[in-house]
Amino acid sequence: MIIVDAHEDIAYNALCYGRDYRRAAWETRRLEADSETVKQRGMATVGLPDSLLGRVGLVFATLFVAPYDGTDDKPWSKLTYHTPRQAYDLAMQQLDYYNRLADEDERVRLVKTAADLDAVLATWSDGTELGDHRQGLALLMENADPILEPKQFEEWYERGVRIVGPAWEATRYSGGTGYPGPLTALGFELLDVMAGFNALLDLSHMAETAFLQAVDYYAGPVIASHSNPRRFRNSDRHLSDLMIRRLAERDGVMGIVLFNAFLSDTYKKGDSKTAVPLDAAIEAVDYICQLTGSAAFVGIGSDFDGGFGAEHIPDGLDTTSDLWLIGEKLRARGYAGPDIEAILGGNMLRKLRQVLPSG
Repeated sequence: MIIVDAHEDIAYNALCYGRDYRRAAWETRRLEADSETVKQRGMATVGLPDSLLGRVGLVFATLFVAPYDGTDDKPWSKLTYHTPRQAYDLAMQQLDYYNRLADEDERVRLVKTAADLDAVLATWSDGTELGDHRQGLALLMENADPILEPKQFEEWYERGVRIVGPAWEATRYSGGTGYPGPLTALGFELLDVMAGFNALLDLSHMAETAFLQAVDYYAGPVIASHSNPRRFRNSDRHLSDLMIRRLAERDGVMGIVLFNAFLSDTYKKGDSKTAVPLDAAIEAVDYICQLTGSAAFVGIGSDFDGGFGAEHIPDGLDTTSDLWLIGEKLRARGYAGPDIEAILGGNMLRKLRQVLPSG
């Protein structure tokens, strides 16, 4: 059994904040003690050594850029854009980071084909040692504005992108978080092109109208890589019961975000992490299972390096090495072993396998 984390901003954090993924989280914390980075991003929770120790064998690693927000002197300003061409160039920098990472560190392999995935999984088979384990990175474009025009997705696909989320805030393709709206004409065109390549559509961050249009229209497989039930955090960032049911009807999987403010309507960033126990994340998982009648439609999309830090993740979690504790909590809740394996990794593996070429 491995854990699949369906959302980590590895390259973004490396390029904006100098967080070297090859370092353990404790080492990053030591180097960043009392720094401006900690104030902005929180204490590091992600590092390759932590993930390998915690059996995180596969990560959906993002290419993420944000629209220009009016600031020029912040670390994140380096990865904001005014034009699609700027978005393209910035996402390409992140792609280059992943390629260098895989070239320089044998513990990492980019997963572009089923053969790549099988090679990674083989390193986790029974009898292998910790030093034998490898982590696969499947590339997820979060915010599709780096796709210059729909037909240009072919270039990104050839470079290894297998998952695309059209929205973050509003984009040229879709309404998004904080910006209600439908798919645009370009958005429908992009979905047609993606379907031609059998790419995995990530519905996270899509505005509800666009989300519902996409689950009806898109011909290929779908996920919501990092979204929680709106039942626990009532905002347009998360999924209503209708959206969850529609996702399940399409055999989609949603990854639970392990951010306290996304698991509670009352939590604020100044609060102690003890205000949100790990059981809150288990409640979110269980809610989806009960709503859909199955454990087949939920996984983990931790977004652990998404800007909130160890101070603001559920009490009992510290780094990616602790994600396995979700399985222990589910077992205590009475979940059967096969369902636990599905939630921790099998469900997201199922969706990724559906879109990978043989190799």
